[in-house]
Amino acid sequence: MNNTRALLLAAGLGTRLKPFTDIWPKCLMPIRNRPLLEYWLSILQKLGTSNVLVNTHYLSEYVEDFIKQPQFIDWVDSVYEPSLLGTAGTIRKNIGFCQNDTILLAHADNWTYCDFPDFLYYHQNQRPKGTVMTMMTFMCPNPSECGIAELNCDGIVVKFYEKVDNPPGELANAAVYLLEPEVTKWIMGHPKVTDFSTEVLPQFVGRIATWYNGHTHRDIGRIEELKKAQKDDHIHTMLNAKNSIWQDDFFHSEIFKTIGDYIDE
Repeated sequence: MNNTRALLLAAGLGTRLKPFTDIWPKCLMPIRNRPLLEYWLSILQKLGTSNVLVNTHYLSEYVEDFIKQPQFIDWVDSVYEPSLLGTAGTIRKNIGFCQNDTILLAHADNWTYCDFPDFLYYHQNQRPKGTVMTMMTFMCPNPSECGIAELNCDGIVVKFYEKVDNPPGELANAAVYLLEPEVTKWIMGHPKVTDFSTEVLPQFVGRIATWYNGHTHRDIGRIEELKKAQKDDHIHTMLNAKNSIWQDDFFHSEIFKTIGDYIDE
């Protein structure tokens, strides 16, 4: 994954998952018997990514403790936000990490399974000329709850419908992107912009390529979707995991006990 870095957004409050998120961050929720963030890091490791930054805020001590495990040393770092900066604000705050390379930007509190090597290959070799980012898309079962994209015949975004009633389609933004430096440069030139989906993306309409994820993308911010994620049959193909002291503690944690009935079904 030459000249590509990854920024994983893991700072959110996860309010829709209360009471689970009263005691545990959304990005570390169990998927079967492993924390969600571990799947993301495994994906990136298999892609050959050697520079990953995870932003933290809510219950940050749990996320930072997870990242301190030996298997993540030297290639995964965290950055704490005392106040949430918004997606674009996080990019701006960490411009030294983001500015010169292709950036894989992902909301790491979503559960995503797909052919990530093909996603990267498409961006690097096949995206339409003149586009400066590739946005992963998926078919959303509840379109009014998602950002819906309208595409032209080349798969380029020509219009967005951000969480509106009766949008014209079900093809949604998965909030996983590959960004070229021109995007981060634009963010730096607009210091008042904080939100990526509502303030940055509209500025690049006509220059956003798309790649379709036909496998799995779930917003596990709802208890129903977190429960469904436990039954996805490709889970164990995503990890090269061994148990650790952290994992042993995770097995005996209050959150694992609380969600254990979902996992064991």
